[in-house]
Amino acid sequence: MTQADTLRFLGAGSRDGHPDVVLFGVPFDATASFRPGARFGPAAIRIWSDVLETYSPAFDADLEDVHLVDSGDLQIPVTGFEQLSGEVRRKVKEVLRSGGRPLMMGGEHLVTLPAVEECLEMYADLKVLQLDAHLDRREEYQGVIFSHATVMKRIRDRLGKGRLLQFGVRSGTREEWEEAREEGAVVHDPGRLRASLGEGPVYLSVDLDVLDPSVMPETGTPEPGGLTFEQLQEVLLSLRGMNIIGADVVEYCPPPAGGGPSGAVAAKVVREMVLLMAEGPKGTKYREPGTRG
Repeated sequence: MTQADTLRFLGAGSRDGHPDVVLFGVPFDATASFRPGARFGPAAIRIWSDVLETYSPAFDADLEDVHLVDSGDLQIPVTGFEQLSGEVRRKVKEVLRSGGRPLMMGGEHLVTLPAVEECLEMYADLKVLQLDAHLDRREEYQGVIFSHATVMKRIRDRLGKGRLLQFGVRSGTREEWEEAREEGAVVHDPGRLRASLGEGPVYLSVDLDVLDPSVMPETGTPEPGGLTFEQLQEVLLSLRGMNIIGADVVEYCPPPAGGGPSGAVAAKVVREMVLLMAEGPKGTKYREPGTRG
């Protein structure tokens, strides 16, 4: 048994009963283009979660009041998108069938694609909210169509126009920006997010480089000009009560020695997202593929 098998996130319990939120790690960073190491992110987040309290003063909520399960890391090959996709989709489907909400810890951002694909099978009217420094809308990157730099292009192709919202972005090619602006995908005012998302099911993807490098330097591709932690927290608070049926936190790259306080930042983001998801509408159940809701 490895250390990753025995670590658990703060406040997480056993697999018994019907969990509100199921946390799992996806240690994959095969397409990292600048700084590899996000595959070590899930384990490091669990370690750093021990510095936190279970209570969030911002949400006035406590993990002790949430049925949170940490089911460990998926067994992911070092390379191979097909294997990654199959394992992530299997896990997301399992969680949704149980009546829980999957919260995935990456890993690089490509891990989001199969999670969204599986959620889309069950929620045909799904929308995706991406908090990120980068548009990630390239058609291909270095000859590869499945990459952390193309992940939102692939997701947009599956969702269709108008169902991907991107907040916090400040980097991309000319072509990416032209497409995103033409579709009205980029939102700059957090007050617009709720109205744009509506009341239907939402998948929330948080790339930690949405935060400024002064707050979160240990990411795969740091980008100046990002959010403070308080600003990110305000965005999450603005989404309270929404039907967030799945989510992820990706791109934390801990240095080999264990790193500095970035790990605590990443763990706190995860804690706030658990509480956000647990506050969503109750009774959201698995539906057969193709149904709407």
